[in-house]
Amino acid sequence: MIPRLKQTVNKEIEPALKEKFGYKNLYMGPRIQKIVLNMGLGLDGNDQKILKSCQEDLANITGQMPVVTKFKKSIANFKTRKNTSSGLKVTLRKNKMYEFIDRLTNIALPRIKDFRGLSPKGFDKYGNYTFGVKEHIIFPEVNFDKVDKIRGLDITIVIKSQKVEHSFELLKHLNFPFKETRSNWWPKWVQLTKIIKE
Repeated sequence: MIPRLKQTVNKEIEPALKEKFGYKNLYMGPRIQKIVLNMGLGLDGNDQKILKSCQEDLANITGQMPVVTKFKKSIANFKTRKNTSSGLKVTLRKNKMYEFIDRLTNIALPRIKDFRGLSPKGFDKYGNYTFGVKEHIIFPEVNFDKVDKIRGLDITIVIKSQKVEHSFELLKHLNFPFKETRSNWWPKWVQLTKIIKE
């Protein structure tokens, strides 16, 4: 079954962006390629019970079993050892990706306490967007009674796009609640690129 958000993207959002930016065809527009979720555990990664609990939480959130990430170096100050567990990672593509965005924007983000919107400064020069969530319990799939500790998540949305502005417009159409911004909010490297081109 095709997710409802994917149908909306195909029927409404892509044609709207094509008209706004003057693309020759729909395939020139910005498209989400994948979503990567990271949960850092630090020293808790060595505890198999905590690791398993976090794996279950992340699997419930995404609908996909996470991969355990390892430390690449041993650093004494951070008490890390090479090849020990550092956290968890999940990469979502295709239908699961659209289902996650739908739940994120309509259910999870509105549950954040004192939420004032996402910062639009999380874009890199390729048009990908990264933001952090301080509490993974905002997702209703997580059973709050069984959570030993509230943990944060890093969410990266990888977008194939010609410009940062195009990626921003795509996410706005997908109901991402960005903060109100000034006309010159773009990072300095984006503003410099504009000046050079003009």
